[in-house]
Amino acid sequence: MSYADVYESWKSDPEGFWMEAARNIDWVKPPSRALNADNAPLYTWFQDGLVNTCWNAVDRHVEAGRGEQTAIIHDSPITQSKREISYIELRNRVASLAGALRAKGVEKGDRVIIYMPMIPEALEAMLACARLGAIHSVVFGGFAANELAVRIDDCKPKAIIAASCGLEPGRVVHYKPLLDGAIDMASHKPEFCVIFQREQEVAHLTEGRDFNWHGFQYGVQPADCVPVEGDHPAYILYTSGTTGAPKGVIRHTGGHLVALSWTMKNIYNVDPGDVFWAASDVGWVVGHSYICYAPLIHGNTTIVFEGKPVGTPDAGTFWRVISEHKVKSFFTAPTAFRAVKREDPKGEFVRKYDLSGLNAIYLAGERADPDTIEWTREMTGKPVYDHWWQTETGYTIVGNPVGIEPLPVKPGSPTVAMPGYDVQILDEAGQEVAPGELGAIAIKLPLPPGTLPNLWNAEDRFRKSYLEHFPGYYETGDAGMKDEDGYLWIMARTDDVINVAGHRLSTGAMEEVLAAHPDVGECAVIGVTDQLKGQAPVGFLCLNSGVGRDASEVIAEVVQMVRDKIGPVAAFKQAVVVDRLPKTRSGKILRATMVKIADGEDFKMPATIDDPDILSEIRTALQGIGYAK
Repeated sequence: MSYADVYESWKSDPEGFWMEAARNIDWVKPPSRALNADNAPLYTWFQDGLVNTCWNAVDRHVEAGRGEQTAIIHDSPITQSKREISYIELRNRVASLAGALRAKGVEKGDRVIIYMPMIPEALEAMLACARLGAIHSVVFGGFAANELAVRIDDCKPKAIIAASCGLEPGRVVHYKPLLDGAIDMASHKPEFCVIFQREQEVAHLTEGRDFNWHGFQYGVQPADCVPVEGDHPAYILYTSGTTGAPKGVIRHTGGHLVALSWTMKNIYNVDPGDVFWAASDVGWVVGHSYICYAPLIHGNTTIVFEGKPVGTPDAGTFWRVISEHKVKSFFTAPTAFRAVKREDPKGEFVRKYDLSGLNAIYLAGERADPDTIEWTREMTGKPVYDHWWQTETGYTIVGNPVGIEPLPVKPGSPTVAMPGYDVQILDEAGQEVAPGELGAIAIKLPLPPGTLPNLWNAEDRFRKSYLEHFPGYYETGDAGMKDEDGYLWIMARTDDVINVAGHRLSTGAMEEVLAAHPDVGECAVIGVTDQLKGQAPVGFLCLNSGVGRDASEVIAEVVQMVRDKIGPVAAFKQAVVVDRLPKTRSGKILRATMVKIADGEDFKMPATIDDPDILSEIRTALQGIGYAK
């Protein structure tokens, strides 16, 4: 079947399409129907089915005789260690941890916060919660105490599972003092904490409250899988909200299993037994969907990587991991390749490794500029597929359905909508715009299985954030356009569309032009307040290593390039060269914070920022061209 046939089969019979997909899941009691629309615009999927996530991700592969297959490869260039865990070993470890949690009173519906680095025990903690029907909430390891406290008060966990420390190149991140500080700050107190002691740092345990990971499990009965309803929350994942208070995205169990299982073959084109690697972190949605759940549900081998694209030890670390572990399908963020390209613009490290087993590279997490896609494709000789999705959806909205039919790549477009998603471009009045016109990207309700059905204890906020602006649609918060072939072009977050003298312009389109300059390794464009034009674009350029020219020459050239490619209407006249850009730990550029600095407004230090010191460098650079007063 072609992509068009598959998409049409979903459109003509959505219920039948998803009921068919649900056959790839082991149900304790199969659902009688796919969609429940009784409470629209709040929808649920597979509501009356009974199922267990951990069974589907672990036990069933052991029962099917594949227990000796490797489930998890841990590769940590920071500790210079590697280990493999088979499915049977994973089952035994998860059942033991779940049994210990159950012995301490953790039951179906209880919340458990997980605060861990990139070690297999983080996945074991997630799966142990899923085994019991407990709802986990993973908080990115090393998040500030205040941010952790906010999440403790919102989801009220019975227990917290943490590690003694995390490791960054050249430094140890002390998790336990952050955890202690968060518990002190929070009104809600967990009943107990389980601490995985790493050899790099052994943390002090609070008597009576804290338990050592291994001692905690000693002598307990392993737990069996607890069946839960299809609409039972599997987890809560907090995403930053514009109001400052984090939004607790919920993921229902049944739809999560069905949708993720479907994506592994149809989008990533892997078969059970293949090695799949998503270079992300368990604290982000990619880590939930594509480090932990989807690969294991599908019977793949997943890689847990503790390192960075550069500096652990060099710009060849991705290629080493792919070559050594025979990775078939690789998924990371464009920012990772921009960092690699900046260190190794000629791809010398790529040529040191055998990438013959790699079928394709997938990019997501932020806009993938054509230049990064082209560089990666040229250096590796592999197809590079951009795809677009969100924390809220949990998997691909728009992508290239390689397992169904690889579609022609248009660099800069993540390709087409996946079955389940009716994606439309709307104007402010909610009317569909013509092909090639910029507008708000919205998805016709109902959203497919596995997407967010609501926010944790915040239904009003859910309706207001996503459903009210365009009735009958889910508002993505992104802006873009569709071309005549139905390809989508995601240009920016809606608030990154700037208004220059009455012209609505995409900062993403300008970044695309800047990124094409041979000396530019990374860039960002923001709209700053301008008395005359309303807003004016300002570019930030990070140059490739080894560029010996004067920065002013590069700036003059990129200004001319924007004028040539987008036109004088963009009014792009100013850019600054900086050493680095402020980013979240997942690699997203903090453009909204940069705008506030430029406009001289107060801002809240983003909890997810990788290095707060960068902001003062940005302020100094902006002051040099007359902003950030």
